[in-house]
Amino acid sequence: MQFTQGQTVVYPHHGPATVTEIFSRTVKGNVIEYLKLEVHESKLSVSVPVSKADQVGIRAVLDSAKMDALFDVLRAPTVDEEEKWSRRMKDNQEKIKVGDIFTIAGVVRDLSRRNDDKGLSLAERDLLRHAQGPLVTEIALSLDIAFDAAEAALHAALAEGSTDKTGGGSTAAA
Repeated sequence: MQFTQGQTVVYPHHGPATVTEIFSRTVKGNVIEYLKLEVHESKLSVSVPVSKADQVGIRAVLDSAKMDALFDVLRAPTVDEEEKWSRRMKDNQEKIKVGDIFTIAGVVRDLSRRNDDKGLSLAERDLLRHAQGPLVTEIALSLDIAFDAAEAALHAALAEGSTDKTGGGSTAAA
């Protein structure tokens, strides 16, 4: 991936960030090119070697085709999940830690529906709130809409999927 100053990218563990500078440093006699990123939500500044950007998972904001796929995940049937909340919590935390936006969408979908049907533990509600943040931000950036409109689009997709009772488990990407 080519990077330019001012470009908005997504850093998997911190969310959207702007490339504020591309610079070089000499480390152990080698000149290494770095990206300086400013994370949108926290104003955290992160420097990442350009050669490691793919390995770290830095990517472009989703295009329209990938955004359609994201909404498909949100509308997909709920995946069979663990009944015991502590195991379900651990599984969902591990999925979120990976940083893949489609996996996070699956977690948000399943937790939202469980919250509507049976309710969530306090820890799961916090996890749901935490997981929704990157999704809403990604939707807002990709569709170039306000944060509130992106949040409404997320909830509309979740509601649309919850009314489509097409059976139990799913083989959809989650």
